[in-house]
Amino acid sequence: MAILVTGGAGYIGSHTVAELLDRGEEVVVIDNLLTGHREALLGGKLYEGDLRDKALLAKLFSENEIEAVIHFAASSLVGESMKDPVKYYDNNVYGTQCLLEAMQQAGVDKIVFSSTAATYGEPEKVPIEETDRTEPANVYGETKLTMERMMAWFDKVLGIKYVALRYFNAAGAHASGKIGEDHRPESHLIPLVLQAALKQRENIAVFGEDYPTEDGTCVRDYIHVSDLADAHVRAVTYLRSGSASNIFNLGNGLGFSVKQVIETAKKVTGLDIPVVVQDRRAGDPAVLVASSDKARKVLGWDPQHADLEGIIQSAWSWHSANPQGYGE
Repeated sequence: MAILVTGGAGYIGSHTVAELLDRGEEVVVIDNLLTGHREALLGGKLYEGDLRDKALLAKLFSENEIEAVIHFAASSLVGESMKDPVKYYDNNVYGTQCLLEAMQQAGVDKIVFSSTAATYGEPEKVPIEETDRTEPANVYGETKLTMERMMAWFDKVLGIKYVALRYFNAAGAHASGKIGEDHRPESHLIPLVLQAALKQRENIAVFGEDYPTEDGTCVRDYIHVSDLADAHVRAVTYLRSGSASNIFNLGNGLGFSVKQVIETAKKVTGLDIPVVVQDRRAGDPAVLVASSDKARKVLGWDPQHADLEGIIQSAWSWHSANPQGYGE
């Protein structure tokens, strides 16, 4: 029996594939390689294509004995989603509909879903708990929440069990140094800061320093990508045990501001990182920090890389050794 990983050539997907392989699982990947990288796959069987290609999905499920799905494939840029909502509903929501339909037809009844803290929008309180209000502040978060609701109905009506993992800012790189973060274009803070350290960009932009936070910049909860991969595998184990559908936050429970990240990166790299302050971006909440108590208790998840300096050090090891990413 195999685990299907959609978007498995992407950043978090590839680290999860690596984790599955380390645990002796058979892995099948589907990825259109628009944002993923073939070189990021350390193993598994790759189907190159799109979730909205129903014929390809039917072929994949017919050729492999799939036990469960881990679903990463989605567009995930907040700013872009506020400019092109059609793309986000089509790729994220319709793509998930096609996947769930193919699962139903193939008799596959377990899915772990890569959701997001963006489903909460501006939080009611910090740290955020799974029972808090969901009111997304951007199209990206709204599509992910729609995908969660779709899965809830597929569970109620068709019995497809799901785990939605709402997580915050993934960061860092694999301990082996073989895979890391390489987005085109890059939008995540830590790699952008490290690109500025490598002189690949003139500066790092800080979007707003007038937020109601200690230093005026946005505060986020950064999680090492390998800890996220571990949580996804634990969620598969949870569903294998016959447990009910569920939603879990994944975070370290620690918030770091944009300025703190930049100062820590300066310390790790020993290099100057020029900063330019710009206006706020649409749809950016001031503070996003998770309570992961539920995931710790139910999944037995225990993040091993909670230290910001350690997370940035692992990212720096990858970026400094691979300044052109996967070299495409």
